[in-house]
Amino acid sequence: MQPTLRSRWRIGLIALVMLAAAVLVIPVTRADIPYPDDDPFYAQPANLSAYAEGAVLNSRPISVLGLPLPVAGWQVQYRTTDSAGDPVADMTTVLSPLLPWLGPGTRPLVTYQVAEDSLGTRCAPSFALRGGRDWSIVNTLLDVPFLAEMLRRGWAVVVSDYEGPQSRFFDGVNSGRAVLDGVRAAKSFPPLGITDSSPLGAWGYSGGAFATLWAMQLREDYAPELWFAGVASGGVPSDIPAIARGADGSVQAGLTMLMVIAMARNEYGVGIPDLLNDAGREMLVRESAACGSDLVARYAYRQVDEFAVDPGLLWHPVFTAAVARQELGGNAPDVPLYLYHSTTDDVIPIAGYDGLVARYCALGANVSALRSAVPGHNPAAVLESVGAMNYLGDRFAGVPAPSGCTVR
Repeated sequence: MQPTLRSRWRIGLIALVMLAAAVLVIPVTRADIPYPDDDPFYAQPANLSAYAEGAVLNSRPISVLGLPLPVAGWQVQYRTTDSAGDPVADMTTVLSPLLPWLGPGTRPLVTYQVAEDSLGTRCAPSFALRGGRDWSIVNTLLDVPFLAEMLRRGWAVVVSDYEGPQSRFFDGVNSGRAVLDGVRAAKSFPPLGITDSSPLGAWGYSGGAFATLWAMQLREDYAPELWFAGVASGGVPSDIPAIARGADGSVQAGLTMLMVIAMARNEYGVGIPDLLNDAGREMLVRESAACGSDLVARYAYRQVDEFAVDPGLLWHPVFTAAVARQELGGNAPDVPLYLYHSTTDDVIPIAGYDGLVARYCALGANVSALRSAVPGHNPAAVLESVGAMNYLGDRFAGVPAPSGCTVR
């Protein structure tokens, strides 16, 4: 059931108030919370290949956001496999309400993907959720209202640093595997109390939707033992070149720089750095650990061709081939999907979403897709979150997912 306009604005107001409150009570710095790169807890163990994918390597309790909240939280280090096939140690944050589960069956577990959108581990959600303090935590803070509502509903939540220790933005295989192995780790982590009978859900918006859907596309082959009762994704990044071109020269131009830097680094050897001039190569070095929010602030209204040898970098075959390997839709998830996207999204054009939905439907996916009238990327994230959570809640309650492909 869709929320009324009045209830949508109420949810939006609550979300904004909660975010403002979180920002106001958080001090600017906390010296006792080191950045991940400076924290020995994040260090890569020497014998990773001896562990199974999803195995728990280490854990520690945390005060969520560094505040006295009624939520149990832990950081869990776990083993995953990156897109090159190498074992790596990644970090996830597992959260559980302190009250007992009063719903039907056993407590559900939701893997929630924050839009990490970064080139450095200081931007990872685990740093923010432990109580880290600087501007790198902004993307995680934006999702705090959604995490709070899931916990209020009694669900356990797992939030993985799906970009991994190398912060590989827009690396689909890397992100998808890290999400699935984060769920494996959470399920096997005794303090969380999740069992094989606990229903699983997944949710993410924007960059988080990218990781969520890549995980679902990989699930059948990579983690067939994990069945998801329902999956919600909104503001879905599809047609990456169109996203980059739309942001280029705009107030969001830093997102274009983020994509170019990420592809130059992730797709090592394909030649993207050769497309850059001296200023562009200097940018690769200077911004090697930047958060997306840093780049948006620093490169507003800049154009990527200022950093290119020749004009038209975003149309160059080397760039388009690199991003093509990261596009969603190569195969269809076999789990029930709820997808939503603003028809006037000012960050991710609706055409890419429509194309992805059409591909999923043609491949036989079970999709309920919403073309939202809420104007804009961020407003839709807030106001359409109600539909996403209600979809997951219905699946956890045993209500069958709508069958087939529905677009409205």
